[in-house]
Amino acid sequence: MEYSPVCHSFWSSPVKKKLLLLSIMFLIWVYMLYSCVGYCSTMPSLVVDSYRGKESASLGKRGTESGGLVSRLLAKPQPWEDIESDYEEPSIRTASRDLLDTDRTEDWDEPRSLGGLGGRGAAAEPSAMSSFSSGAGSKKLPQAIIIGVKKGGTRALLEFLRVHPDIRAVGAEPHFFDRNYENGLEWYRELMPKTLEGQITMEKTPSYFVTREAPARISAMSRDTKLIVVVRDPVTRAISDYTQTLSKKPDIPSFESLTFKNRTTGLIDTSWSAVQIGIYAKHLDNWLQHFPMEQLLFVSGERLISDPAGELGRVQDFLGLKRIITDKHFYFNQTKGFPCLKKAEGSSKPHCLGKTKGRTHPNIDPEVVQRLRDFYRPFNLKFYQMTGQNFGWD
Repeated sequence: MEYSPVCHSFWSSPVKKKLLLLSIMFLIWVYMLYSCVGYCSTMPSLVVDSYRGKESASLGKRGTESGGLVSRLLAKPQPWEDIESDYEEPSIRTASRDLLDTDRTEDWDEPRSLGGLGGRGAAAEPSAMSSFSSGAGSKKLPQAIIIGVKKGGTRALLEFLRVHPDIRAVGAEPHFFDRNYENGLEWYRELMPKTLEGQITMEKTPSYFVTREAPARISAMSRDTKLIVVVRDPVTRAISDYTQTLSKKPDIPSFESLTFKNRTTGLIDTSWSAVQIGIYAKHLDNWLQHFPMEQLLFVSGERLISDPAGELGRVQDFLGLKRIITDKHFYFNQTKGFPCLKKAEGSSKPHCLGKTKGRTHPNIDPEVVQRLRDFYRPFNLKFYQMTGQNFGWD
C-alpha cells in the first residue's frame, strides 16, 4: 500500500480532526434527542389513560348518586322533530304549530328537526344568561321573539328579517316556552345560531301568544326581551287555519259545524282553537301582566302583504337596527298573491313562500262569516284600544 501525502496531511491537521470529532458528536446528539422525543411522547398517553380510567370510575359512582347529571350535561345534541297536531287539540295552551307558518322544507328549505342537549336540563340559574364562545361568534339566548299569531304571517316576517345582516334567527320553531321548557335554558340556547357582537338572536314560535305560561317564562329568562306579534283579521285567520287542517284531514267536520255550539242559536264555540286564537285582547292581557306595552310590537298581517317594506321598517326601528331592508328587497308575485324576496339570505335567487302558502279558502256561508265578525267586533275594538292601533278589520 502506497503512502498518500494528501491523506496524511488531512489527518495530521488539528483543525480537521476537531471538525470530524464535532460532526460525530453532533450525529450522536441528534440520535439521542430523537430517541428521547419518541419515548416522552408515549408517557403522557399512559398517564392520561390511567387517570381517565380512575376518573371514569369516579364519575360513574358519582353519576349514580346525582341522578346522572354529568352524563346529561355531556350528552351530545340529539335530533328531535316537532310533532304537529292541528286538530282536536286538548287545549289552547298546547296549541299546535302554526298552520300557516309551519317550518316545512317545501316552504323555505328549512331543516325539519332541531338538535338539543340530551336529557332534561336543570332549572335555569342566573349564569345561564351569559353567552359562551364557540368558534366564530357565540350562542346567546334570544333578545327578540316573534310570539304569534298562528296563521298571521310569522314565517314570512322571519324570512324577511333574516335578510338583515344584524339578525340571526332559528329557522325551525323551538317551542321552548310551551312544549320543551323542562329541557332548560342551556338546551334552548344550544338551538340558537352563533352571533357576533352587535347582532340580534331571534326565534319565532306562534303558539307562545296563546300559551298561558309563556309570558312568565320568557320574563324569567329576561325582562328585556322584545316581543313581536303578527296579527291578522281573526275571521280570515280562522278560515285559513281551517283550510290548512282540511288539506291534511279532508274528513274533518265543516267549518260551519265547528264554529257554532248551536247553529240555530248562533252561539260561537270558543273552545275551538281556530276561534279562540283570534280573541287577541284576551291573550294580550296575559302578556301585559309580565311585560310593558313598549316591549311589544304588533305587525299587521295585511300590511305585511300590501306594504312589506313599511312593516319591516317598523320592526327594524323596534329592534334598534338600521333600516337596511327596504322596497328594493321585494317584488309582488301576482300568481301567489303576496310579496317575495328578490334575494333570500345566502342566495342570489328570488325567494317566495312555498306551495303550502296561499291556499284557496273553501267557500264559507256568508251568514257564518257575518256571525263571526259580529262575535269578534267587541274584542277587536278592545284590542285596538290596548295597542293604540286600528287594524281596520271591521
